[in-house]
Amino acid sequence: MKALFTIVIAFFCFSALAQKQIIFNSKNLPQADTTWVFAPKKLNKKQKVPTVILLHGYGGNYKQWNKIMNAQKYADEYGYILICPDGLFKSWYLNSPAKTDWQYETFFFDELLPKIKSDFPIDTTNLFITGLSMGGHGALWLFLKQPDQFKSAGSTSGGINLRDAIGKFGVPELLGNPDKDSNIWSDYSVIKNIDKLSGNKKEIIFDCGSSDFFYQSNNALKQKCDSLKINATYTSQPGSHNASYWKKSIKQQFEFFKTQVSSIPKS
Repeated sequence: MKALFTIVIAFFCFSALAQKQIIFNSKNLPQADTTWVFAPKKLNKKQKVPTVILLHGYGGNYKQWNKIMNAQKYADEYGYILICPDGLFKSWYLNSPAKTDWQYETFFFDELLPKIKSDFPIDTTNLFITGLSMGGHGALWLFLKQPDQFKSAGSTSGGINLRDAIGKFGVPELLGNPDKDSNIWSDYSVIKNIDKLSGNKKEIIFDCGSSDFFYQSNNALKQKCDSLKINATYTSQPGSHNASYWKKSIKQQFEFFKTQVSSIPKS
């Protein structure tokens, strides 16, 4: 059986385990996907490690989070492995109904996630996912699809209602440029699907700056979570849709994930 993807690993000898970049060539994506992995310098190889997957925003790439937060510093401070995939500029981390070679959700669960689990000492009971803007939508979207894969999920400045992106941010191309009244804009939105977490005891966290163009939709998501009794922590705070806000909010999310971490099993 022909392999679905090929992988090239580049090693950067900055630490004992080192930072690594994994390049995936997948039939589910229109071009190669690069994932940057940051491991703590002081890593006990006999122990599984909590892991946070960080998804970037529209127009960004796998380098975006490191530019905002210094991913190696966070890996060392918290003792976590950080995974920074590339969302290919505008994938929105979903399976496109219009383009057969834009199937990011399938790529993520069938290729990327199994690879990082096999190559790194990831504690799968303490696997978190979060992201900014497009990546905020992606993190919650992937969590909604397979919540058993994660301990918790987050979003900062998330575009959780794709109706906010009608005519822009690459979404029309992914959804087949539907009419603005089409239900597909809602069908592929986190806010429409959040009810899938009803009855699930796992907690999520999300936030949005009060001057952000996604602010009203995030407020609406919190109201919906409350009505469904979903365990959601929401922070509304001053800020816009920019790196200075995300640098502040990601620290808050890591502190939240820290409270969620259960005992770490031995390998």
